[in-house]
Amino acid sequence: MVTVVHLKGMDEFNNYVENMGHGNATLLFCFTGEKLSSGPSWCSDCNEAEPVIEAFLTEVKRKIIFAFVDVGDRDTWKDKNCPFRTDKRTKLMVIPTIIRWNGVQRLEGSQCGKRELLQMLIEDEED
Repeated sequence: MVTVVHLKGMDEFNNYVENMGHGNATLLFCFTGEKLSSGPSWCSDCNEAEPVIEAFLTEVKRKIIFAFVDVGDRDTWKDKNCPFRTDKRTKLMVIPTIIRWNGVQRLEGSQCGKRELLQMLIEDEED
């Protein structure tokens, strides 16, 4: 019931947001650092959260779309003018960050690696 999408950079993120049709699925964006050629991300916090997030997604029984968004390399992210930092829709201060689209709920940094917080983020809309 979980659809996972991988997006790279602001252009792909913008294109996805403009053209998405997620119907009644809950849409979540997880912003992470770019993967190195060796496999893991340059962002150690992202690497710590990723296995928890992926395991959690295998257990979800609701219809959700979970989009991993690569914010770029370390230099791109550290630039105070990084578009993910300045965009009014994302306003990222740390990565990883998980945002429930069109809502105010978000998890930031080490919160992203806590299964109980991920569960609360998903269930919060289940009324």
